[in-house]
Amino acid sequence: MASSSWFFDRAASAFRRNPSASKLLLVVAFTGSGGGLLALSDAKQQTVDVGSSEVENKKKKVVVLGTGWAGTSFLKNLKNPSYEVEVISPRNYFAFTPLLPSVTCGTVEARSIVEPIRKIVKKKSVDVRFCEAECISIDPVSKKVYCQSSQDTNLLGKEEFAVDYDYLIIAIGARSNTFNIPGVVENAHFLKEVEDAQRIRRSVIDCFERANLPTLSDEERKKILHFVIVGGGPTGVEFAAELHDHVTEDLGELYPIAKDFVKITLLEATDHILNMFDKRITAFAEEKFKRSGINLKTGSMVTKVTDKEISMKEIKSGELSSVPYGMVVWSTGIGTRPLIMDFMKKIGQSNRRVLATDEWLRVEGTGNIYALGDCATINQRKVMEDISAIFKKADKDGSGTLTVKEMQEAVNDIVERYPQVELYLKNNQMKNIAELLVEAQGDKTKESIELNIEEFKSALSQVDTQMKNLPATAQVAAQQGTYLADCFNRMEECERNPEGPIRFRGEGRHRFRPFRYKHLGQFAPLGGEQTAAQLPGDWVSIGHSSQWLWYSVYASKQVSWRTRALVVSDWMRRFVFGRDSSRI
Repeated sequence: MASSSWFFDRAASAFRRNPSASKLLLVVAFTGSGGGLLALSDAKQQTVDVGSSEVENKKKKVVVLGTGWAGTSFLKNLKNPSYEVEVISPRNYFAFTPLLPSVTCGTVEARSIVEPIRKIVKKKSVDVRFCEAECISIDPVSKKVYCQSSQDTNLLGKEEFAVDYDYLIIAIGARSNTFNIPGVVENAHFLKEVEDAQRIRRSVIDCFERANLPTLSDEERKKILHFVIVGGGPTGVEFAAELHDHVTEDLGELYPIAKDFVKITLLEATDHILNMFDKRITAFAEEKFKRSGINLKTGSMVTKVTDKEISMKEIKSGELSSVPYGMVVWSTGIGTRPLIMDFMKKIGQSNRRVLATDEWLRVEGTGNIYALGDCATINQRKVMEDISAIFKKADKDGSGTLTVKEMQEAVNDIVERYPQVELYLKNNQMKNIAELLVEAQGDKTKESIELNIEEFKSALSQVDTQMKNLPATAQVAAQQGTYLADCFNRMEECERNPEGPIRFRGEGRHRFRPFRYKHLGQFAPLGGEQTAAQLPGDWVSIGHSSQWLWYSVYASKQVSWRTRALVVSDWMRRFVFGRDSSRI
């Protein structure tokens, strides 16, 4: 007992000298026998905790705006624990947007295609915090983003707040482009978000319920059941096909009075729908829609939308016309969000229509801000802008002329830095850049070719004509998010050992290889369990087999096993019981 008393006297004295040891003393007091050993263990743990908190204070803070394809792909693939990540978005979930047309008609339920962001990131080793708010301003000078709570009621009374960042990743997507046509915002439905699909679903059922009232005339029923889709891209075409299937397979049986008055019209300003697809797919889709009774009007531009009529202009003839409608769905491409337009003014990009990044997805005019997905476009540098620097780097002996051997030694860096070179060679059926130089020199043999700077410029003068902007698709956004996460995972490693191409206008190499999009194919569901598929290698498939391929790909691309199971079960339920027509 005397030794025990001596120990506690010494411990009490130590506590007075060092109050921070209170936790240690409490552990000793409550454990009794063997407490000294336990206290020693806790003391060591406490030392580690202090050190780890110091390390955490040194973490670089990454702020991610948006939880769409690009933002979520970045979060899923970020593995480096040396970052503190804060995600800011007005929606606390990720939505599988390619299935939104299916949600509009009840083929798939809305909750089957969404996954909470907190659930996606909760098992990660990276410190990730989510805040449900909307970014209203970006200050690149002070490195702050200003946000506003998306909650209707803020109990703390603070409607706006600021968040500091070391790196900012902008992935907020884009809005629907109305081209400033009067009445579109007030009277048309869009199909960009889950809430849009739910509103369309309710509106379709509303139209059928109103048309089923006994007090209406046949003419009034025709107006109410006229569904107009503006835009002949993949979204508009898929929605038109889904709606047609919903009417013929489900609603026609439930609303026998109304089914004979249904009319679906698809308006497209160009000469054909699905312009980004192979011509074989375009022709098949147009023919199928005509057989299905879908009214396809190409070359028609919408000029005005009121609450009862939609006005159009025939582009070739200039003829004006108006038709009554029950519902309008607007799907004509994307436009820049106000937040991005304001940010572009601050960084000197006010003369552009969309935010520009370099090939590493870094916003031009900044050093620590990145932009992914639909809100930005890659401003690929032109070969002719750097042609003199390329020539100088390739001409290693300084002779003033460039041989095929010298060019072949530099070709990998040139193709990696300027992808349009490889595309130009492929489109002109040339195996390598040496053939391009041979063509520039006429009938000379490959070994005897020597080009001066002017001849070199002439040989590559047409290369930049192959430059194209990437499409605004989920596939592009997802690949960009994965690429940028990989860059952040290896940031320190690539600082020490750069892996990118040669800096033609400077010394050394770029830290990373530039982003390269790999097209994996695209689908266009056309209704009636038929889908058009266009895969790499000019492979085109149309029909029922492609529909099953579509099912397989879209099920496999779900963000979690939960959503995968829900989507597949929704498809099975639809096969057995049909689509649900309840207006909820």
